[in-house]
Amino acid sequence: MVAAREGHPGARDLVACRDPDEALSRVRALYAAAADGIRARLARFAAGAREADPPAASYPYVGIDVPAGALNIDARVAYGAALDAGSYASTLTRPDLFASYYRDQFRRIVAHHGVELLVGTSDSPIPLPFVAERAVEGIAEPDVRALQQVFALPDLSRIDDAIANGAHRPAPGAPRPLALFTAERVDYSLQRLRHYTGTDPAHAQRFVLLTNYQRYVDAFRAFALERVARGDGYDAFVEPGGATTRRGAGGALETDGTPAAHLPQMPAYHLARADGDGITLVNIGVGPSNAKTITDHLAVLRPHCWLMVGHCAGLRRSQFLGDYVLAHAYVRDDHVLDRDLPPEIAVPAIAEVQVALQQAVEGVTGLAGVDMKTRMRTGTVFTTDDRNWELRHAGLFERLNQARAIAVDMESATIAANGFRFRVPYGTLLCVSDKPMHGEIKLPGMASRMYRERIDQHLLVGIRALELLREGGVERLHSRKLRSFDEPPFR
Repeated sequence: MVAAREGHPGARDLVACRDPDEALSRVRALYAAAADGIRARLARFAAGAREADPPAASYPYVGIDVPAGALNIDARVAYGAALDAGSYASTLTRPDLFASYYRDQFRRIVAHHGVELLVGTSDSPIPLPFVAERAVEGIAEPDVRALQQVFALPDLSRIDDAIANGAHRPAPGAPRPLALFTAERVDYSLQRLRHYTGTDPAHAQRFVLLTNYQRYVDAFRAFALERVARGDGYDAFVEPGGATTRRGAGGALETDGTPAAHLPQMPAYHLARADGDGITLVNIGVGPSNAKTITDHLAVLRPHCWLMVGHCAGLRRSQFLGDYVLAHAYVRDDHVLDRDLPPEIAVPAIAEVQVALQQAVEGVTGLAGVDMKTRMRTGTVFTTDDRNWELRHAGLFERLNQARAIAVDMESATIAANGFRFRVPYGTLLCVSDKPMHGEIKLPGMASRMYRERIDQHLLVGIRALELLREGGVERLHSRKLRSFDEPPFR
């Protein structure tokens, strides 16, 4: 063990580990010791003790040193390898939640470069609310000030997306980032996910469906309960509030807990597998702001894919209500990500996702050939931040025409752009719910019929696409086109 090491000035008590499991075990121990120390201090604080010089409780640290001779550039590798010689490091959190992810990243680094993993303690303190959330509920201002004298609280000056945005520049002598997110950024998002979705992030699965209509939730719940009852790989269904349904010994469904009495802003539902590769559905509501908010936070969970399955306005006379739109390009008229990902940056379609969505449509609907082309259009989706875009017909007509757009919605480009920004494979399959450019507005009778006929089918297509991607192996899914030439090694 060494107190410090060149290239890692912000770390102490570093231990060199060649075995990924040994490295993960040390991360677990360091995090547990820090969290336990914070809780013990909190108990003393509650009893009236005010420690003038409290012991440090900081995030675990993992770093690597990659010499030029160990680079071993392999063009087939999308992640898990350093692209340049030098030192890399990151702070880590919640090894209970991210154990399989950390182990996989450690394994890839060691296998690719043959280097040691340097595991120790960082100089980044763990904020109190990220370890003992309820400790700061309902406290008065004087108590907050007293807490600040003893505990670290979240510091937004240290929480940003500079690494993911390609804007991070290490200080002289400091290591390059090993991961897209610092531990404090991850913890911040875990808290936000709990708040927005009404479920513990520990239940989140690595394949995600995002929708903008409650009817999809109703259909997903029915589907999930049927699959859990069948016992074919999905072993639990978790709803907002934490209510968890499992298959009992006799085959009957058993629910532990009570669903939330009041739904959160963007409720999440988890059809869980033991390996975490099940399906999470989030009803994000309407609009690009919600789409950005939820994907900003879901990204720290490092999902394998997220898909948007929702409704859109069709722009072609040849489209009918209930037809599908498979987006292969986006016009980003939502603007919520312009400062993070400039609008001139192209957001490419992910080939593996596009193929899976098309295969899923064919498999679920039974359509093929000309019939398939008639019921599903592939083209550009125009995403706007204006719910009443129809009232700007004169101003939008030319842009929609020039873009060759086939549909308008309010979320898809945002979700795709954030997938691109955070290196999460993405895709969009929409269902035409109205055609306002051609006089077919969303009237209750027409919409109700379309909903009855298409919601279940559309949801099944999204689920089947994710299952196809899982069955095909996630190695194929994580495309190199999502990685830059100056990229952190971790996925």
